[in-house]
Amino acid sequence: MTTRRRKRHTPEQIVRKLRDADAMLNVGQDQTAVLQSLEISEATCLRRKNQYGGMQSQEAKRLKELDIKMLKYVASKNW
Repeated sequence: MTTRRRKRHTPEQIVRKLRDADAMLNVGQDQTAVLQSLEISEATCLRRKNQYGGMQSQEAKRLKELDIKMLKYVASKNW
């Protein structure tokens, strides 16, 4: 049995995939076909919609940068 490697996606890629999924669903494809074409699970799709839903790619990139900056600050123990 082979294991699939997990893919890491940038916030821009996630927002683009969510937009693509919405477009495919609006055309009339069923959710199973959409998830298979995007190569994500239903749980991943729901989690990403909750986190990135309604964002533009620039906003998602800025959110990721702020998260990284916050983690670096906490790790530096300057608080």
